[in-house]
Amino acid sequence: MYFIFGGATTLMFMLLGGDVAIFLPHVVNNAREHRDLGNSNLSGYLVADLGKLEHLQYLELYKNNLQGRIPIELGNLKSLISLDLYNNNISGSIPPSLGKLKSLVFLRLNDNHLTGRIPRELADISSLKVVDVSNNNLCGTIPIKGPFEHIPLNK
Repeated sequence: MYFIFGGATTLMFMLLGGDVAIFLPHVVNNAREHRDLGNSNLSGYLVADLGKLEHLQYLELYKNNLQGRIPIELGNLKSLISLDLYNNNISGSIPPSLGKLKSLVFLRLNDNHLTGRIPRELADISSLKVVDVSNNNLCGTIPIKGPFEHIPLNK
């Protein structure tokens, strides 16, 4: 069960799941603020409603105790520049929908419990400069184009 707080003028950030409800009272309409909730001792789940925050540019929730899956709806965050979910307890696969984040520069999902392959769709994000998916349980081949083409690999 989860709750949504506020309307367009009161909600800047929302993390909802389980018994957790976190929100910051800031303006959402055309909001471009950087809200860093990393290392904040948060626990809970990322929920699909995060994908409705269309103006969100930074989703920084690193070094917390978040669990569950990365919602495919995060692919709707067209303004997102940085997705920092590293050092949590997130499981499941990396959603291919993240390949729709054409403004994304930083993608840090390292030190979680992610499984499956690195989606090929991520290679099509021309703005992507930093990708860290280390220390997970990923398998398959590493994409060789886009932001992945300069990774030194032993052949």
